[in-house]
Amino acid sequence: MARVVALAADLLLGSKVEAMLSAAGHEVTLAPGLAEIPLDEVDLVVADLDQVDPEALAGLGVPVLGYYSHVNVETKRAADAAGVDLAVPRSRVARELPQLAERLLSDPT
Repeated sequence: MARVVALAADLLLGSKVEAMLSAAGHEVTLAPGLAEIPLDEVDLVVADLDQVDPEALAGLGVPVLGYYSHVNVETKRAADAAGVDLAVPRSRVARELPQLAERLLSDPT
């Protein structure tokens, strides 16, 4: 079981992220922003990159899985440039979130 923080302004999608990861056996906390995250108690951050600046996620010391609207190519580029560990379209998160999380948790480098 990993401790996961989900940063999502969209409550519907945030609830879906929470449900999927909880069903996979993880302890999930929804947070409105980075200031509310006790990073020393977190194993993974899942963030909506359309709501959270990818630059703010750089250097957190924990793996970051970011998701974005598939039409927002600039967000993907910004996430890659900022060093977000994995940035994928929302549709992929909806289909593969537990597997994507496990990928980062098993190999956070």
